Order: sequence, then structure tokens, then C-alpha cells
Amino acid sequence: MQNLLKILLRYSNFLVFIALEVAAFLLISYNNAFPRSSMLSTANAFVAWQEEQISNMRGYFSLRSLNEQLAAENAELRNQICSMKSDEVDTITHYVPAKVVQMTTDQLHNYLTIDLGSNQGIRRGQGVRNEEGVVGIVRTVGPHYSVVLPIINTHTNISCRFAKNDYIATLQWNGQDCRFAQLADVAAHMVVNTGDTIVTSGLSPVFPEGIPVGIVENSVLKEGDSYYTIRVRLNTNFKRLRYVEVVQNAHQQELEELQHGLD
Repeated sequence: MQNLLKILLRYSNFLVFIALEVAAFLLISYNNAFPRSSMLSTANAFVAWQEEQISNMRGYFSLRSLNEQLAAENAELRNQICSMKSDEVDTITHYVPAKVVQMTTDQLHNYLTIDLGSNQGIRRGQGVRNEEGVVGIVRTVGPHYSVVLPIINTHTNISCRFAKNDYIATLQWNGQDCRFAQLADVAAHMVVNTGDTIVTSGLSPVFPEGIPVGIVENSVLKEGDSYYTIRVRLNTNFKRLRYVEVVQNAHQQELEELQHGLD
């Protein structure tokens, strides 16, 4: 206590000066319109900024919740469409909404992790898509999460076709730009145009036919070559990928077992 009193006595002049300055400032502010309005404007501006930040934060969480709701609704609408197309009570294809919780886009062997696993019926080899188009194929599955190899992985091949004439080709990635992939096995006699639409072929149980993949960005056929070099601009924007749907084919396991029996 004595030490505190000594400190107060030592700095008493300075403390009195500060108190007088504050008092003078308050008197000037409240007795003069302009300083008072300036002070109130500053205070109001700070409060407005604070409210804006709170509003933005609320909007962010609200938007995230809305996106999750829209993803679920998209999957449900796709399931209803499949039901209308099928005469079976239990349709072959079913879509399960999921959220991407981890992803890479700048490696040769990119991957993404989704928040669904075996507890939700996810299994290795199932296809993954979003509202834009093809995303990839489930590679490993845990109880609560699964790892997906996207089409921007050099180990992933997707069976595709040209929408205009059903010509079959294979989509591959060269490890360079996540916006583009390459289309292989397109013979020289085929007429390829910029803007041609590429979709899934439906020749494997992973994806049903007709899911958008991309459009032809450019094609090159050198003299003497038997096949085109084709660059495809992918429909899926992997830089903004947040929500996906797992494609569950009720007959996939049976088809895979039959195919493996031929090996």
C-alpha cells in the first residue's frame, strides 16, 4: 500500500494533467456542435463496422448451412429423376450427398476426403460427382470418411463418349492444370470440333451414362498420327469444390465380380 501511495505521489502532476485534458475534451465536445457530431460520427462508424462484421459472420454460417441444404436437395431431385426413369421399385442408381473436408489440386496424385464412410454405405469403387459433372472415384473407405481419387489424378481413367455421336474415348490427366484433362483413344477418322461435349459412357458400373465431363478445348492431329491429341476443359471446378454426391449403383458389386471372373 505504501509503495502504491509513493507511485501516486511521484506521478501526481502527470495524472492531474491527464484528468484535466479529458475534462477539457469532454466540455468542448458537449458544448460545441461540430466536435460533438464528429465524436458521435466516429462512434457510430465503429459500431456500424462492428455490426457489419457480425452480419458477415452470420451470413457466412447461414450460407454454409444453405449450401448443405441445397446439396441434399440436389441429390434428392436426382434420385427422383432416376425413379421416374426406372420401372423398378428399387432403382439401380442412388445419389448420397457428402461434403469435401480435405483436398489437393496441385499434385500428380491429387485426392479429396469426404465426410461419409462405410457407416453410410460408401464402398471402394463408387463414383463421385457434383452438380457440374464428374469428380472422381472412391479409393479407400473408413467408418466415417472416404478418400476419393479425382479425375485430376494421373492414376484415374474415366470411360467417356462424345455426346454428338456416342464415340467412346478415355479421359486421363497429365498432371499439369486442374482445369483441363486429355482425351485418349480418339482415332484419326473421327471428326473432332472445338466445343464438342464429353459425357460419361455408362460402360462401367461406376458412373451412369450422360454425366457431364467437359468440352473439347482444342484438338491436334499431326500428319501420320493414328490418334488425336485432345484437350478437354473440365466441367468441375476443383478449386471451388465443396459438396459432392456419391453414386451408388445397386448392381455394381455383381458386375465387378462377373468382370473379375474373366481375368
